[in-house]
Amino acid sequence: MVKVIRIVFQVIILYLFSFIGSWIVQSLSLQFPGSIVGLLLLFVCLYFRIIPVELIKDGAGFLLAFLALFFIPATVGIMDYPELLSWAGLGMVLAIVLSTVITIIFTGRFCQYLERKLLEKELIE
Repeated sequence: MVKVIRIVFQVIILYLFSFIGSWIVQSLSLQFPGSIVGLLLLFVCLYFRIIPVELIKDGAGFLLAFLALFFIPATVGIMDYPELLSWAGLGMVLAIVLSTVITIIFTGRFCQYLERKLLEKELIE
């Protein structure tokens, strides 16, 4: 029961960051998604250790476990646009797949680079 309460509390914290990001975007009339601003705020708070990782770790893990379910409405919504299943849709799907593969490769290489730098730093110390 305690773990459930902790997860709910942590999900609320994550939602607050999203809410604050949306509020900032709306207040400043920015043309940028508020959830991304909230995510950047969360990143900054975690990076500078304003918020410890343990404060959101279980809630974030819970949300990640159900991440695929968040895409079901978008996938079902595609059925309203049969033109996406035409040649133009095929080009769009290819662009999405290609950009996803490029992103995965870039992210993997970048993580390997950071890991090498971290290991070098540990060996020097």
